[in-house]
Amino acid sequence: MSDRNWYRSLYWRIGVGFVALLAVLLVAQGALFVWLTNGIWGSAYRTPSQLAAAAAQDVQNELARNPELSLDAYLNKQFRRPVQPFVVVLHDGRVGTNRGPDVLPGGFVEEAKHRLARGVRGELEWERSRDMPPRPRRAEFASIMDGEEEVGIVAVPRNPPPAFIGIREIAPMLALGGLALLAAGTAVSALLIFRPAHKRLRELEGVTVALREGRTDVRANEAGGDEVSALSRAFNRMAEDLQARATALAASDRARRQVLADVSHELMTPLSAIRGYVETLAMPELSIDEPTRRRYLGIVEEETHKLEAIIGDLLDLARLEGGGERLKTEAIDVRELFERVADRHRPILCERHLTLDVRIEDGTPTISGDRARLEQALQNLAANAIRHTPDGGRITLHAAADDARVRIRVIDMGPGIPPEHLPHIFDRFYKADASRAGTRIPSGSGLGLSIVQAIVKRHGGDVHALNAPGGGAMFELWIPSGTQALAVAQSFSPARQAQT
Repeated sequence: MSDRNWYRSLYWRIGVGFVALLAVLLVAQGALFVWLTNGIWGSAYRTPSQLAAAAAQDVQNELARNPELSLDAYLNKQFRRPVQPFVVVLHDGRVGTNRGPDVLPGGFVEEAKHRLARGVRGELEWERSRDMPPRPRRAEFASIMDGEEEVGIVAVPRNPPPAFIGIREIAPMLALGGLALLAAGTAVSALLIFRPAHKRLRELEGVTVALREGRTDVRANEAGGDEVSALSRAFNRMAEDLQARATALAASDRARRQVLADVSHELMTPLSAIRGYVETLAMPELSIDEPTRRRYLGIVEEETHKLEAIIGDLLDLARLEGGGERLKTEAIDVRELFERVADRHRPILCERHLTLDVRIEDGTPTISGDRARLEQALQNLAANAIRHTPDGGRITLHAAADDARVRIRVIDMGPGIPPEHLPHIFDRFYKADASRAGTRIPSGSGLGLSIVQAIVKRHGGDVHALNAPGGGAMFELWIPSGTQALAVAQSFSPARQAQT
């Protein structure tokens, strides 16, 4: 199950952050627009006549202080904010505007000059002299006085100013403000949204490089609850799997080396004996009588059989563990298996006065599997029990139903197995008599119990070694009963065995 939280998702945070940034930018841009337009249109509440009167009064006061006043400089400085353009015309010929003549209506300056030259009555006479009908006034005028004398006039158009004047005024400020807000919003988004994810991605990149260099113990930080956290968890699971595989591979390599060493040691013992006796028999200068020669040849033959047994067991174990042999599954009666074990070992049982106690509980079902292989497993366990049971002792074969499995026990009356050796009892070339003192019969190749374990695993069962409550060793086999064992045996593969 994913531990990601939807509200911590990078997609969610980026989407919400983008919408929030866009909203903030729009609000800030709107506020900037209102502020700029308020500054530019701040005096727009005044009518043209009021603006003309205010401008005339200011120019009149400034001329009183500075008769040589530069109208354009003064008006651009003092009346730059009002969007409405106007013109100031003086009798001495000076003309000034607050925004330049290009924003005034056509002929507006000339009209203002005529208005100053004629006054109101003269303006009307000028219109009549040209047979012009009375026309609406397109400007508001205010006189600039020097005492009782009119020295100039302020003319303000009555129509609204052109729209491009305001646009030309506020466009640069809006553009610069928008860019500044965008830069600030981008920086805030990068710090709050992308920088933490970038930092964690860099950390994940670092542990990935470390893993590539062979450090399987590195782990990524899984905190956060977003996509990066999910990626970190997937990386950690992969690193754990790789570490487990590396550990298993190292253990397998150690086991392989140990097996090679054990095989070499086990094969070297009979080979050394065979070589020694053969070299002795081949010495021409050594006179060997016939009984001694036959005894030497008998030892060579015995060691050869032992060598063949070791090689046969190794091949048998390799086929079982590698899945190279297909099991022949059939219904098997446990009693029949026990009888074949008893028949196989009857001579040694009689020779050593051993009792083989066979007990099969009522309701014990049949098992499905390879008859020869299951018999081989029981024969190996029985031979192992006989080897470690003193003369006159008892060996027990017990079978009972255990849920969907059949539990088979092989119990001897030997010295038992020291607890520290129980985990290794099924290891290859583990000598049972090395951990169970007091035995009379030499041990085999050390592969018998490994073969037993491989056979039981192939049938989907399990096997354990422990000490019986009354003394001696006890081996317990759990083998699936009926069709369950059949299905397990048919679906067996080397990969499943490795997992088991």
